[in-house]
Amino acid sequence: MNTKKNSTVAICLTAILALSPIASFAQATTTFSGEAVALRASAVGISLALSDTGALPSSGGNLSTSLASLNVLGLASADALKSTTSGSGTSSQSQSSVANLSLLGGLVGAGVVKSNSSATCSGSQASVSGNAELVGLVAAGQSVLVSNPNLAISLPGGISLVVNEQTSSPSGNTGSITVNALHVKGPSIDIVVASAQSGITCS
Repeated sequence: MNTKKNSTVAICLTAILALSPIASFAQATTTFSGEAVALRASAVGISLALSDTGALPSSGGNLSTSLASLNVLGLASADALKSTTSGSGTSSQSQSSVANLSLLGGLVGAGVVKSNSSATCSGSQASVSGNAELVGLVAAGQSVLVSNPNLAISLPGGISLVVNEQTSSPSGNTGSITVNALHVKGPSIDIVVASAQSGITCS
């Protein structure tokens, strides 16, 4: 009887020890987030999300999408819309770009608009970074040079423009950042050009 009991206990202990590393490993897996959108716009009666990768699975992978051109009369036109997002190993990255951009009948325009974001693990510590690249940016007929993030510009008609808009939340083993290369807001108008979001939770 005792031998039988001892055997049962031994089997149970062996099972617990064998499964413990698997449980620990499952809890310690790095997870990812990411999404890139070339142009997102909402105006009266119009809602668009073009060249949108959709959300990256928490397990990572690669998503990409592109669009040759768009032309929504009076709202936006652009060429070569492209977005990518990926996650693997210890980092996630997203990137989005458009060329020959014109918004609101030429009120805002640029030759190239591009955003980049990344989230990285260094051990169990998460860090994030991002930037916007703009070539030939013009707002209300004036050239705009971009340096620091979140440059705010007031435009005619109660319209505001934020250039290289960045929001981030690194905290311990988790980090996320969103870079919107251009964000135009006004009465009944909200347009984001080249948005790149990356996030990570480190094991």
